[in-house]
Amino acid sequence: MQHNDFLRNVAIIAHVDHGKTTLVDALFRQSGVFRADQRVDDRIMDTMDLERERGITIAAKNCAVTWKGIKINIIDTPGHADFGGEVERSLSMATGAILLVDASEGPLPQTRFVLRKTLEAGLPVLVVINKIDRKDARPDEVLNEVYDLFIDLGADEQQLEFPVLYAIGRAGVAMNSPDDPQKDLTPLFEAIVGKIPGPAHDPEQPFQMLVADLDYSDYLGRLAVGRIMHGGVCAKDALVCMGSDGEPKPLRVTKLQVYNGMRLTEVEEAGPGDIVVLAGIEDVTIGDTVCTRENPRALPRIRVDEPTVAMRFGINTSPLAGREGKIVQSRAIWERLNRESLRNVAIRVEESADKEAFLVKGRGEFQMAILIETMRREGYELSVGRPEVILKKDGKGATLEPVEHLYVDCDEVFMGVVTDKLAQRKGRMLNCVNSGTGRVRLEFSVPSRGLIGYRDEFLTDTKGTGIMNSWLEGYEVWRGDFPTRFSGSIVADRPGAAVAYALFNLEPRGTLFMEPGDPVYEGMIVGEHNRDNDIDVNATKEKKLTNLRAAGKDENVILTPARKMNLEHALHFVREDELVEVTPKSIRLRKAELSAQKRYQAAGARRKS
Repeated sequence: MQHNDFLRNVAIIAHVDHGKTTLVDALFRQSGVFRADQRVDDRIMDTMDLERERGITIAAKNCAVTWKGIKINIIDTPGHADFGGEVERSLSMATGAILLVDASEGPLPQTRFVLRKTLEAGLPVLVVINKIDRKDARPDEVLNEVYDLFIDLGADEQQLEFPVLYAIGRAGVAMNSPDDPQKDLTPLFEAIVGKIPGPAHDPEQPFQMLVADLDYSDYLGRLAVGRIMHGGVCAKDALVCMGSDGEPKPLRVTKLQVYNGMRLTEVEEAGPGDIVVLAGIEDVTIGDTVCTRENPRALPRIRVDEPTVAMRFGINTSPLAGREGKIVQSRAIWERLNRESLRNVAIRVEESADKEAFLVKGRGEFQMAILIETMRREGYELSVGRPEVILKKDGKGATLEPVEHLYVDCDEVFMGVVTDKLAQRKGRMLNCVNSGTGRVRLEFSVPSRGLIGYRDEFLTDTKGTGIMNSWLEGYEVWRGDFPTRFSGSIVADRPGAAVAYALFNLEPRGTLFMEPGDPVYEGMIVGEHNRDNDIDVNATKEKKLTNLRAAGKDENVILTPARKMNLEHALHFVREDELVEVTPKSIRLRKAELSAQKRYQAAGARRKS
C-alpha cells in the first residue's frame, strides 16, 4: 500500500457545543481561503437555517483547505447523539480524526460515541483541548479523563500515544502546551500534516469509490460524494455502480468536482484518496460502490447502529386540513420520507400495518423533530404520533428495551428532585460526584422511553441551570411500566372559534393552549387538565345577553397568557391516543379519534375487557 502524501482527510468530532464549527472557521481564515478584506459570517459551515437558529450542526459537511502545498479535506460532523448516523458515514471518508474536548466540561456522552466509532475504524486521533481560556478550565484533569476514556474504550498502545494540543477556537490559536505563546493555528496544521497519514491506496488496483453522501443539483441531477479508495477517475469515464443487490449498473461521469474551501471546483481528473463529487449517477444510495466496468468489485457497505425510536407519520385528517399547507397527499409524504432515508443512513421508513400511516425509525425524538420541522418549512402538512422506543426479544422470549447512560450536571439543591423524577422513570443511579463547587455530577442508567419528554421537565425542575446528556448503552430486560404524564387533556367538543368568555371559565381546570379567536374543532386538545383524566369542554361558549343591567355584570375578561406549544414540546406532551397536527403555520394537538362519542364507547369497551 502507498500513501498520497499531498492529501489529508480529517474528520472533526466532538460533543455538541465543544467548538467544532468555530474551529473550522479559524482554519479557513488562516489557510488563505478568504481574502484579507473579505467579510465572513461566523459558523460558515452551518448552512441550514435550522442549524443557525439552534446553534448546532445537524448534517455533516465537507470542505477543503490548503497548507504548504498539502490539501486538507475537512469533514465537520454533528455533535448531537441523535445525528450519530452522520458521524458513521463521514468516518468512511476520513483517514484521521481531530477529537475536540471542552477544557471545562471534559469528555461527555457524545465524545464517547464518536471516539468509539473512530477507534473501531482504526483511525489515528489528534486530541485538541479547546476553550482553555475559560475561567473554569481544567486542562490537566480533562486530559486525564481523555486517557481514561481511551482505555475504557479498549484503545491499543499505538492509539494511546495520541498527540495533544491546546486551543482557543474562537481566537484562532493552538499551542503544544497551555503555557506556549498564543499566535495562530500553525501547531494544529503541523500536527495534522505530521501525525495523520495521507490516504492509503493500492496502485495496482483499479478505480473504486465508496459513496458516503448524496446531494442534488437542479442542473446535474443526483450527485454522489465519496473518497476514492484506489485508482483515479476522469470526467466522461464509463463506470458502474454496485448497489446492495450486487448488480453493476452502468453510468457515465458527466461532471467531476472536488472541494476547494466551501465550494466545489470542476476538474478533469482526481487521484486516489481525494474526496470527489460525481454527477451522472441517478440510481445510487449511500454505501454503494462506484468502480470500473472491467473489474466491478464492491467495497464493504457503510454499517450504522440500529434505530431505537419510531414514530407514525400520516396525512392530516383534521377538519382544518389543507388550509395552510401546500403538500398534503399521502403519496407526497411517502416520497419525501424516502428521499430523507436515502440521504440519512440512520433513518428507515416502513409502511404501517393499517396502510394509513408510515413508520419512521431513527436515533431519537430530536432527530424526528428536526425532520418534521424541515418538512413543514417545505410546505408539508401532516400528523405525527408520540415517539415510541423500538423493543426486541431475546432468545428466551423476554422483552428487551434500549437503555441510556445519562449524565446530569446540576446545582446541589436540585439533586433530590432530579433523582426522584428519574427513579419514577425506572432510572438507577450509578455514580454521584460532588466537587465542592456547589454543583454535582450524577450518572444514571435510564430506559430510553423514560427520557422521552423528560428534558422539558428537567429544565423546569433545575430552573434552566441543569445540563443532561446521554448515550445508548444497549438493550436490557424491560424494567416495567411507569406513568408518562400525570395530567389529562382538555378537549374541545364542537367546532368554532375560541371565545374569551369560555376560556376564562376553563382556566381553573388547567393550563390552556388557546387564545380567543383561534379555530377549534371536536377532538382538538385546547389545554392540559389539572387531573389525570380527560374532559370534554365547550371552548366556543359565548356569554348570554339579557336586557338587565347591573354593576359588575360586564366586567372585562382578563386571561392568563396561553402556553404556546412548539414542535418538541408537543411531541413530548401527547399520549399514545393523541396526535400532533403539523402545518407550515401551526402546531395543534388532537385526539387520534376526534369523535367524543366514539372515544367514550371505546373507553367503556376497554373497561369491560
